[in-house]
Parts: sequence; structure tokens; C-alpha cells
Amino acid sequence: MAAPADASNPTPTRVYVDMVGDLFHPGHVALLKAARAFGDHLVVGVLSDEVASSYKRRPIMSLAERVTVIEACRYVDAVVPDAPFRVTTEFLDAHGIAVVVHGDDVSPDGIEAAFGPVAAAGRLRLVRYTAGVSTTDLIRRCRARRE
Repeated sequence: MAAPADASNPTPTRVYVDMVGDLFHPGHVALLKAARAFGDHLVVGVLSDEVASSYKRRPIMSLAERVTVIEACRYVDAVVPDAPFRVTTEFLDAHGIAVVVHGDDVSPDGIEAAFGPVAAAGRLRLVRYTAGVSTTDLIRRCRARRE
């Protein structure tokens, strides 16, 4: 549930996170909770299967399934399906977004590729990556139990 804007600041601060969100897990929740702390309205861009598979494996869950699960997270106020891989200041301004939040596991090249203009404008915030759980790890666990 979104926190109400206070009377001294009637316009909520909108924060953006983009993600694949496949096999939604506690690491995803931790990222969204940390991102929400930067404002009072969290917008999550969900990357398409095609975009995700251009830099990692194809998601197991469909885009529609991932959007449904992410929308259900209590920290999320809005979802943008089929979000762009490269986030620009124009995209942020068009959606009234103040800052972008991402895990600190991203490399400098990854920052440039996905968030270059946003980082250059000082609108990117990095939060601690949740180690110990990932979609890749969950897939490994499933395969190990199957054998």
C-alpha cells in the first residue's frame, strides 16, 4: 500500500526499478523494499522475454506471469510491462520518476549500457545486492532435486 503524500510535499517521489523478475524470490523483494525507501511511489519496469534473453537466459515465467507476481508485491505501486533495457532521462521524465534504483552487483559497463544517461544525470542509486539467492540458484536447486 502506498504511503500518502504528506501535506508539506503533496507530490509523491516516484522511484523506478527495472527487472526480469523471473521466479520471484526474496532477493527481488529485498530490492523492491530497498528501492521503496527512496520515495513513496515505486514503479517497476518488467523486461520482456526478448530483452532478458539478449543478455541472460530466457525467463521461465512469461511476461504476463512476471507482471502479475510483481504487481502483487506490497512495495510496488505500478508496473510497466515490456520496459526498455536502456533507461533514459526522457523515460524517467515521461513517467514522472525522480530516481532509478538497482542492485550494486552491476558492473561499470552494465551501468553504462542500461543506465548511462540516468547515471550521468545523478539519478541512479545502487543498493546492496542480496547474496545467496538468485533465479539461477533456484533453477540449480530444482535440477539437483530432480536427479
